[in-house]
Amino acid sequence: MMIMRFLHLTVVAALIVAAAYVYKIKFESTMRATELMRLAAAIKHERDAIAALRAEWAQLESPARIQGLADRHLALKLLDPAQLDQFDHLSERPALPGPQGDPIAAMIDATGGEEVQETIGQTIGQTIRQAEQPDGAPPSGASTPPAAEAR
Repeated sequence: MMIMRFLHLTVVAALIVAAAYVYKIKFESTMRATELMRLAAAIKHERDAIAALRAEWAQLESPARIQGLADRHLALKLLDPAQLDQFDHLSERPALPGPQGDPIAAMIDATGGEEVQETIGQTIGQTIRQAEQPDGAPPSGASTPPAAEAR
């Protein structure tokens, strides 16, 4: 008799656990269905926005609109046939100008590249130290770069 009672209690407990598990699965599927509907609505909203943007783009790039803007804002003249020529009548392409050099590089070379690199390194280091300060105050013992002192 005692074994039958224990068996009945075990079966009832197993049914309760199974019912709880089924309820959990149902709840999760309902949540996922809700999320799916929300995502479907968001996708529809984005597709509608894309369609509206495509319609606006088609309106903006329409040849009639562009022609109207060109007529209104540009002083274009008709092409004169005398402006056209054949390739064999064209002169040779002019030679490319010689190396102009880089004026900034020339200034760096004239002043000494090491000084510029040191100044840049000091400025970067000072900027990093200032960014690490919680109140934005300059760090203790920080010096101004030599380029700033010369000004």
